[in-house]
Amino acid sequence: MPNLNVLKIKSLPRGTHGDGGGLYLSVKGGGRSWLFRHKRAGKTCWVGLGAFPAVGLAAAREAAAAARRQLADGVDPLAARRAVAAVADAQPVHTFADVAEAWLAAHAGSYRNAKHAAQVRTTLATYAFPTLGRMPVAEITTADVLGALKPVWNRAPETASRLRGRIEGVLSYAKALGWREGANPAAWRDNLDHLLPATSKVRRVEHHAALPWQEMPGFMAALRQREGIGALALQFTILTAARSGETRGATWGEIDLAGAVWTVPGERMKAGREHRVPLSDAALAILADMALLRDPKAGAALIFVGAKRGRPLSDMSLTAVLRRMARGDLTAHGFRSTFRDWAGEATEFPRELAEAALAHTLRDRVEAAYRRGDALERRRVLMESWAAFCAGPAPQESRTRSDAGRVRLVPGIARARNMA
Repeated sequence: MPNLNVLKIKSLPRGTHGDGGGLYLSVKGGGRSWLFRHKRAGKTCWVGLGAFPAVGLAAAREAAAAARRQLADGVDPLAARRAVAAVADAQPVHTFADVAEAWLAAHAGSYRNAKHAAQVRTTLATYAFPTLGRMPVAEITTADVLGALKPVWNRAPETASRLRGRIEGVLSYAKALGWREGANPAAWRDNLDHLLPATSKVRRVEHHAALPWQEMPGFMAALRQREGIGALALQFTILTAARSGETRGATWGEIDLAGAVWTVPGERMKAGREHRVPLSDAALAILADMALLRDPKAGAALIFVGAKRGRPLSDMSLTAVLRRMARGDLTAHGFRSTFRDWAGEATEFPRELAEAALAHTLRDRVEAAYRRGDALERRRVLMESWAAFCAGPAPQESRTRSDAGRVRLVPGIARARNMA
């Protein structure tokens, strides 16, 4: 009959205590470990079965029973355990960092561009590898994943949300290859959602510094007085409501001067889809200025060339223009918000038209399904109106009481063809 129980185990003095059936608990210096005692060829042998409490009483008894069955079959329990350990040692250890690199390589074709792929790798390397990188994927638990997420969850929830999804992807990849078993400890539903607040509850949206739309005419007047490619690139960015990176990477091959359209390829767009930008007369005038600097032998070369030949302007070039104007409080990206506020507050243009001009993806799937085209010609009216507003007097000088705060739309659309 077994001699031990859990309460008794915790109070046992130093020594070796039998439970029966060859099972013993060795107590030494505060540590407790299970042993199985048997005789083989007349010699007493001991087999370690693990430490208590990691191996509980019931598990130790089951291990001792298995050893007795091995003896009955003529198998040496100690030799059997050593053989199992040798096989385990011979198996390659798949660490999280190694599996992450394999996962990144397997999904290389799914990223929008090289920059996106680099961002995914950087997120894992910065936030996951310090704690999870050297851990075998088979041993990673929910507590381990939480250890990587918590330091960044409240500080940068958007980054943390992406990090969680990428950790989940790596561990799912490992499971598909048979390198781990069980539920994914990085899964959100019915797992981390009980342990972490939703990012929507902790997200602190930090908007890019934007100029109030009412101040745009005065700002553009000052910007037009500035010389240099950076100032022209900033004007073009504002007039097209583009992202600064799209402007800096623009090439002459993307410009259709006859049709007054700039087509940005999908690989250069945040949403990964081609975006057509109708060019206003003011935007075409800037291209005319840049054409004077164009190398006729360069083909589809960059429009806004940086200091180094063949290299685009740096993002700091546009920032430097703002600083020289004593407007270091603004960002180039913030002018997209200025455009959106102007369209929503000072015009009658539909919301979806302004969103299309910004190349925003529609969240409403039904609305997105019905909007087949890109409303290019309707957006052309919008962009001409925006250019006219930017070039005009301040709103308080051009409005009357009957305007009710609305800026009149440009009555017609003039297209510059002399550059074709």
